[in-house]
Amino acid sequence: MPTFKLTIEYDGTNFCGWQIQRKGERTVQAEIKRVLEKILKHPVILIGAGRTDSGVHALGQVAHFKTTTAINPTVLLKALNANLADDIVILRVQKVADRFHAQFSAKSKIYRYAILNREARSAKERGFYHHIRQPMDIGLLRKAARILTGRHDFRAFMGSATSLKNRVEKKNTIRTVKKITFCRRYDFIFCDIEANGFLYKMVRNIIGTLIDIQARRIDVKDLRSILASGDRRKAGITAPAQGLCLYKVKY
Repeated sequence: MPTFKLTIEYDGTNFCGWQIQRKGERTVQAEIKRVLEKILKHPVILIGAGRTDSGVHALGQVAHFKTTTAINPTVLLKALNANLADDIVILRVQKVADRFHAQFSAKSKIYRYAILNREARSAKERGFYHHIRQPMDIGLLRKAARILTGRHDFRAFMGSATSLKNRVEKKNTIRTVKKITFCRRYDFIFCDIEANGFLYKMVRNIIGTLIDIQARRIDVKDLRSILASGDRRKAGITAPAQGLCLYKVKY
């Protein structure tokens, strides 16, 4: 059974996240699975590189599946995009080695958070950023980010959840953040966080804490003690979902 790799872009605004839900809510995984089964004429197990929450976007989500149907990747790419809704686009379809696994073969993931930093909000980009009016000090943000870079226990930055995956996460909350970078483009500030893995809502909680440091609600010198505490209550707010995007998965 050949293995196919999909690279996926989606606008998460109208989705209840990536993962199929029991209650039948609209999810990215469910939409792609439905179209794949329509094209291939057999049940498909579609596995993503990682889950994205409700309202979170992707420019480089990756998924894989196996099929018994002989189909050319180019033909499948065209068929998928012809049948998917406008808020999902398949960027690439590749036939890969059988051992490839979208989640377990990944070496790291990069999430990007977008902040519009000006007085006026934007009508055009309103679903893809978090709006902060007060001028932001990128130097201060970089100073805080250096403390979070490296191998740490990120329990203080993990959101609470009741799923089995998150109960497992609570037993192993150590992750390696490879780098956190900031870039200003016109009125936008983009924060990229690359790590070998992420806990539930870890990126949004890191961004929220950095925002609180910027607003002087948290002192940057307290960041090490927040990390060491493992106490979510000591870290900052959870940043809104619409500013977050799964930017790239590295293999």
